[in-house]
Amino acid sequence: MFTKTHVAGAILLTGTLLLAGGCGFKTDPVPPDSIVPKAIEDLRHSVSEKGVVLTWSFPTETIRGTDLTDISTFDVYRAVIPVEDYCPTCPIPFSEAMQVPGGVVDPEGTRQGTYTTALLRSGHKYFFKVHARTSWWAASTASNIVSFVWHIPAKGPEGVKAEGADSSAIVSWRPVTKLMDGQDASYPLFYQVQRSKDNVGFANIGNSTAETRFVDSALKNGVTYYYKVQSILMVDGNAVSGGLSESVSAIAVDQTPPAPPTGITVVRTGGGIKVFWDKSHEADVKGYRVYRRGAAEKTAKFIGDVSSVYTIFEDTGVSGDGSYYYSVTAYDQMETANESEKSREAGVRH
Repeated sequence: MFTKTHVAGAILLTGTLLLAGGCGFKTDPVPPDSIVPKAIEDLRHSVSEKGVVLTWSFPTETIRGTDLTDISTFDVYRAVIPVEDYCPTCPIPFSEAMQVPGGVVDPEGTRQGTYTTALLRSGHKYFFKVHARTSWWAASTASNIVSFVWHIPAKGPEGVKAEGADSSAIVSWRPVTKLMDGQDASYPLFYQVQRSKDNVGFANIGNSTAETRFVDSALKNGVTYYYKVQSILMVDGNAVSGGLSESVSAIAVDQTPPAPPTGITVVRTGGGIKVFWDKSHEADVKGYRVYRRGAAEKTAKFIGDVSSVYTIFEDTGVSGDGSYYYSVTAYDQMETANESEKSREAGVRH
């Protein structure tokens, strides 16, 4: 039989258990959508003999679509795997985050984040991803993942030359045979040509090639272009970017002559012989050159130069008898002019 004291104790114990059952474990707070940045989608990397440089654009919006004003930090995650141990279907073992300072967001989306490291081990595959944070508890999801294999890279190409051609430039270099540490390069070597208009910001053009010559086409004539060539070592199917050459420059040169004039007509006058032709419609024509050939001559001789404003020439240096044949060429405004083929001949008899 329970006493009043026992009953009171039972009631107190039951109440304590009920209170304990109503207290759950605390979880991390969930940040509102209005402050969580969108994920970075343009993580890029550039590998050279000095290491790797990661770049990405600052997010400008939250996952709700509202504007961001600043990023507190970026979390950079790295994974390192020996090439021989790499498993394409296995999870990537990312390490703890390395923090990079953020800053004020550019509304135009032009501000770039950067992370650089030279702590790379030869024969290893590297993976990187980045998260953006607006606070310690509001982070974006992961960016796209970039990866590359690091190996002792090849030296940069030497003997690089660039020669301007018609709307193009021809870049050539000597083959690379050594690694950065002086060892012979035993893996296949490729080359990547880079171009710049200001000799500062270089970008890859075309695909990498095993050749030591590259033609850069569709250029604007009269413009100076700068070139560098980077060596690429192919290690078990993985591209290892190597040294960069010194920059060289070339000016694309117009080497295309105008079309030959048409409508050549020859008329005898009291003072000599007048030659007429149709005006060229090509914008770069600077003038015309007139040629004459006597009936007994096999080769026409230059006899006069006419500005593009005119389409007539009077030949006063002929005798009163004999047969003469005339042809006309057009030439452009280049310093060393490109001259067209001769027009068809038109003749006159005296």
